[in-house]
Amino acid sequence: METTSQSLSPNPVVQRDVHFDLSGLTPATWHPYGTHVGHFMNALSIFFPEGEKFFINSVRHYQHKVTDPKLQDEVKGFIGQEAMHGREHRVYNAWLEQHGYPAARLERFVIKFLNFVTRTTTAGQRLGATIALEHLTAIMAESLLSKLDHFKGADPRIVALWRWHAIEETEHKAVAFDVYRAAFGSGLLAWLQRVIVFFVTSIEFWIMVGIYHWQLVKKDGIQWQLSGWWQLFKFLWITPGALRVTVLPWLAYFRPGFHPWDQDNRQHVEQWKLEQAAPG
Repeated sequence: METTSQSLSPNPVVQRDVHFDLSGLTPATWHPYGTHVGHFMNALSIFFPEGEKFFINSVRHYQHKVTDPKLQDEVKGFIGQEAMHGREHRVYNAWLEQHGYPAARLERFVIKFLNFVTRTTTAGQRLGATIALEHLTAIMAESLLSKLDHFKGADPRIVALWRWHAIEETEHKAVAFDVYRAAFGSGLLAWLQRVIVFFVTSIEFWIMVGIYHWQLVKKDGIQWQLSGWWQLFKFLWITPGALRVTVLPWLAYFRPGFHPWDQDNRQHVEQWKLEQAAPG
């Protein structure tokens, strides 16, 4: 009897053991669009080490529901990739801490928050939060990869780190979603849980990012610098519009038949692979 694959991913998900050296860079000045923009990215990094562990645990809980060999392999790749992301962003956060930013303190709150979430939610809701945050990171990754001038003028080493992370977020963007579908199907109740958790998670995430961002700019004494906030607003919502271009993909998640690969942007992954394979 013919079976239908539980995975709609067009490419394999491969773990890569990579390392990035940020020595010599300064957290406040690395981004060519200014300190407020740089700290927006720095704030995102603080969430990743513990967030990736949360994602791995949420997916592993339902790994037994996966019967498709292709998706089983993708889950292994997903876990490996997320582990590497956590490791490299732990180094990134240590770099922030070394320069006097309260990354360790802020990360401890992430741990407390995720422990609270784990105690007060079901495993299904945690997997729902995982696929919600995977979608948020995937659409932000697409924004970055489609306009690499987001980082024009930045040190190539930190550009390489953020681009690598964006590539792998794109590569595995449907893995947790397909595990959710294997566990809960795609009926009305599965859809309701998915979209409600997505809406709540989106609000919580951006509130926390805003608070963390404020803490970083406050350390530099520029929390009331209007020109810096205007530069960040332009970067996010006007030109290049890093978040503006994610609005429609964010709304697409509410469609009952939504799947992350409805937007087939594998060309970014393939281009990156070619560049990595090129000699020199």
